[in-house]
Amino acid sequence: MIGELRARIPEGPIQDKWERHRFEMKLVNPANKRRFEVIVVGSGLAGASAAASLAELGYHVSCFCFQDSPRRAHSIAAQGGINAAKNYQNDGDSVWRLFYDTVKGGDFRSREANVYRLAEISVQIIDQCVAQGVPFAREYGGLLANRSFGGAQVSRTFYARGQTGQQLLLGAYQALSRQIGLGQVQMYPRTEMLDLVVIDGRARGIVVRDLVTGAITSHAAHAVVLATGGYSNVFFLSTNAKGCNVTATWRAAKRGALFANPCFTQIHPTCIPAHGAHQSKLTLMSESLRNDGRIWVPKKKGDTRRPAAIPVSERDYYLERLYPSFGNLVPRDVASRRAKDMCDDGYSVVPGGHGVYLDFTDAIARLGKSGIAERYGNLFEMYERITGENPYDAPMRIYPAPHYTMGGLWVDYNLMSNLPGLHVIGEANYSDHGANRLGASALMQGLADGYFILPYTIGDYLAQGKLEPVDVSHAAFRRVEAEVRERTSRLLAVNGSQSVDAFHRELGTLMWEQCGMSRTKAGLENGLQQVRRLRERFWKEVFVGGKGEDLNQSLERAGRVADFMEFAEVMCLDALQREESCGAHFREEYQTPDGEAKRDDARFSYVAAWEWTGANSAPVGHHEPLSFEYVHLAQRSYT
Repeated sequence: MIGELRARIPEGPIQDKWERHRFEMKLVNPANKRRFEVIVVGSGLAGASAAASLAELGYHVSCFCFQDSPRRAHSIAAQGGINAAKNYQNDGDSVWRLFYDTVKGGDFRSREANVYRLAEISVQIIDQCVAQGVPFAREYGGLLANRSFGGAQVSRTFYARGQTGQQLLLGAYQALSRQIGLGQVQMYPRTEMLDLVVIDGRARGIVVRDLVTGAITSHAAHAVVLATGGYSNVFFLSTNAKGCNVTATWRAAKRGALFANPCFTQIHPTCIPAHGAHQSKLTLMSESLRNDGRIWVPKKKGDTRRPAAIPVSERDYYLERLYPSFGNLVPRDVASRRAKDMCDDGYSVVPGGHGVYLDFTDAIARLGKSGIAERYGNLFEMYERITGENPYDAPMRIYPAPHYTMGGLWVDYNLMSNLPGLHVIGEANYSDHGANRLGASALMQGLADGYFILPYTIGDYLAQGKLEPVDVSHAAFRRVEAEVRERTSRLLAVNGSQSVDAFHRELGTLMWEQCGMSRTKAGLENGLQQVRRLRERFWKEVFVGGKGEDLNQSLERAGRVADFMEFAEVMCLDALQREESCGAHFREEYQTPDGEAKRDDARFSYVAAWEWTGANSAPVGHHEPLSFEYVHLAQRSYT
């Protein structure tokens, strides 16, 4: 059993905690850093920045990614921007305001100390990226430009048109490439982590599979860092790349790491609606579009007129009506629920489906087509290529879709899990966003963790660890490697009649209906039973062709879907026991008369951290109480 969860939050005023903690942490002598090996799994913004920074400090780093290049990590898909409390617009922003907005936006289910540190570091991230040459948008005079994102009344988002994630990743990649060239980082592309090796209660390595040859090998280190992203693909249809999965974090959870708040999954309000039963993924339309686009539906149900033929007086700009202070820039969970409500009530603008309009008519009249193209040109082009509709001439049609996951492995203030030596950064951990992430904060967290936090905190662990020398000949590595081989053989041996994707789609539909944007007790209880039955069928009926000692993408997907099958049960359990609505976790039984999320702070002001106890027993929940000293608990209001 796991003992008390120790967050290790430093003492003192919140504005002094991080600076004081950096001073009090143990240091590793520069010459001694060369003696330590660190494994980083994942090469997106968090992983690439961490691997480059650790190598720059002198550690020997092994970095693993299942893509053919770190440049293809899913961070590249981030469009809209990255937050920082620079206050360049002189509109009242500050570290304190970013801290407040993030805690409030997360509906008071995040750790105050971590969030303040994130806001504090945000200003350093922009300086770092500008120094790397990241081509942020600039105003006519040459100063860095900003725009607004949901949940804020200031302009604090830095951006590179609709390609911010790509440009930031290229900055981190060039830093990583330099260390690869110097021999400080050994890069392992097309290699997937399949298990974690724990020796004497500490994470000491991983077992991986070469996705080209099928070879299963082990790698030892003094510490392991997971930067493997989120698990929205549990819903099958999501804005995530098809390869995104829960395998690395879930396998770590099965080795003793606690999984925190798995039911906190974000539904993004501006995505291209699904168009058919055979679609394999969904496409995000950046939240930045809500700066200039206005969201509306016809006031008349079932109105099939062209949008241009519907007078303004017959349109319902429902977000502007319901939330006059924030309008179209309410947080994502609020905008998503309202879109769902309008469509459920019969106001959908997609015949036979779900969708609302995102209209740029007023913005084009104000700025001209060239002004809109300068801001969003690549997004408009992408929308037209996918839908065949020109958003300069007609409004976009959008609908919410699974996008980001606030849940992840539990970590303390040092970003280390309850399993010593296992550090978790970026979207793979739960630490900063509570029950709902504000737009443009994912890139901020990934780079804060990788560039500015982990390089300090991992040194504190290594300086105190007194770690015994271990290599891959250790019995623990041989045992875990054998278990990985056995699991692979078992998948290949089922030889059923149903494809992996068919099972994944069935699981995704089930999770979306029972544990998606809206949840009920009856639905979650039913979902739990269905997940268990589906998992039993999977292991009897799935077909995985080919062999393990070869390139086998069906086998890759089968392993990931098998993990989703187990993880989905924990998601439903977490959502079932949290008898409140908060942020993106919306239980229909717990809402205000206005249909807003209704928290129960007396019972649920905590982080739920789940312990795996075996395949045939229920996971055990642990709680880390949350306290709010600087942002006082209150019902969120964006009116």
